[in-house]
Amino acid sequence: MQEKKTEMANKKPKKANLLDHHSIKHILDESVSEIVTSRGYEEDVRMSNIRLFFGTIIIVIALFAQFYNKKFPQNREFLIGCIVLYIVFNGLLQLIIHLKEKNAILVTYPPKGSFTSTGLVVSSKLPRFSDEYTLTIASADPKSISAGKPVQFTKSVTQCFTKDGVLVEGLFWKDVEALINDYAAEPKKSK
Repeated sequence: MQEKKTEMANKKPKKANLLDHHSIKHILDESVSEIVTSRGYEEDVRMSNIRLFFGTIIIVIALFAQFYNKKFPQNREFLIGCIVLYIVFNGLLQLIIHLKEKNAILVTYPPKGSFTSTGLVVSSKLPRFSDEYTLTIASADPKSISAGKPVQFTKSVTQCFTKDGVLVEGLFWKDVEALINDYAAEPKKSK
């Protein structure tokens, strides 16, 4: 516990531009990721690697289309093929982002030594022109027998930042840890 306090005292405070909701959400999401990983959850980067793989394929297709040896009239069929492949792979990438990731900011493996077989999916929302930040923790595999019910909290970002835009990490840390504890708590069985 003492280590955590000295570590937080030595840390540079996180500051956001209060007029930019993307900056606010980025700082809050970054803090949530730090808190969840400090609780023993290791980040699962498989989906990020798949996205990077598709992005690399898209770039290679674009480079082939740009630097093919023949000039335009002779390489028309090749360019059409590259354009079709570019659209297909871009569509697949967008489907993965839209259907699988949604608003996820962090996907984790289960903590080591845990009896649960699923990790967490941590997602957040900060709608435009709103000060309500919603954080949701759900199971990475909602169909699993060990999956817990999703939990969430909504809090005004005005309670998380000072008037200078500095994140009040202690208060935010407590809220996120309470949410993790709510998710991890065993459901009470009724008699």
